[in-house]
Amino acid sequence: MTNQDVVMPDIAAAAAMPGSSGRAPLFACRGAAAVSASSMLGGGGAAYQAAVVAHVAPVPSIRPCASWVVEAMRASSPTRPAAAAAAAVDVEYDAWTRKHPSALGSFEQVAAAASGKRVVVFLDYDGTLSPIVADPDMAFMSDEMRAAVRDVAEHFPAAIVTGRCVDKVQSFVGLPELYYAGSHGMDIKGPSSNEEEDTKILLQPAREFLPVINKAYKALMEKTKSTPGARVENNKFCLSVHFRCVDEKRWNPLAEQVKAVLRDYPELKLTQGRKVLEIRPSIMWDKGKAVEFLLKSLGFDDDRRDVLPVYIGDDRTDEDAFKVLRKRGQGLGILVSKCAKETDASYSLQDPAEVMEFLVRLVQWKLRRSSSAMRPRV
Repeated sequence: MTNQDVVMPDIAAAAAMPGSSGRAPLFACRGAAAVSASSMLGGGGAAYQAAVVAHVAPVPSIRPCASWVVEAMRASSPTRPAAAAAAAVDVEYDAWTRKHPSALGSFEQVAAAASGKRVVVFLDYDGTLSPIVADPDMAFMSDEMRAAVRDVAEHFPAAIVTGRCVDKVQSFVGLPELYYAGSHGMDIKGPSSNEEEDTKILLQPAREFLPVINKAYKALMEKTKSTPGARVENNKFCLSVHFRCVDEKRWNPLAEQVKAVLRDYPELKLTQGRKVLEIRPSIMWDKGKAVEFLLKSLGFDDDRRDVLPVYIGDDRTDEDAFKVLRKRGQGLGILVSKCAKETDASYSLQDPAEVMEFLVRLVQWKLRRSSSAMRPRV
């Protein structure tokens, strides 16, 4: 089957799975620190969308207290350790990497796990393919990284799974041959044959929330404009309140502002990412559900044992995908981090540079195997 062959799954069953719990706080840091489916199914889109919404049970909305929000903000923004504590941090990180070894240093183990299986590659964007930057509109990937991702998509089914608006991340990546799951998997599109052709919308399970999300966006823009450095990003099916450029002394007032807005929108819930607060629809849908949907769309159901999903991400929101792979009993989660964190990932990489090296080695491994298979036996 090629990367373009798509079989639509029974998404209603997939959507009914329980939601995942939140992650524990970060430990010390090492170093510097469905729109209608008629476009694919030929009709019945309204019924399809209704089935998705009906089977995605609302999550009880818990109004976040400001103190919890601020603690979460601090947890995602570890400070550089003092010299006296740096050695202890390094010891902790070294112990952590024994549980979550480098995917580069353990590449032979990764290759052994992939042997004889169809590898499917899932990639987060910010902090994974591009560095984390102060201005989210400037989070560009390098030409070398783009070439590495292009090579991956040529040899494996591949998808970008991100909290970003799908249109924005498509413009950053610029590779039409990929699958894209934006807004934490709430806006999923399939590959197109060229950059000018529109990608196919596969699923938008939170489409009915668009009006309230737009209202909340305007309210957050107005409410947070008094906080220097705060930035609200509209990612279509979710909102991101970036506080990377906000003085830590202003975090508590910013949390109060976000809390005040959310009181008026009980349909939305607050989650935490890497130096960002995320406001999302209160449905049981996340990056893990997006991975399940894409695997089913590709015909790789849970009972297929000849498939190896590989998910690489750096954020707390990627833990939902790591958890899905662990639950399936197959697949490799790779956390991009220089910090020791509680994670369901099996392996680790330190930064986007190592991610690129890993992707290059994965393609080289595939080419060697293909060359060996084609070589005539004597």
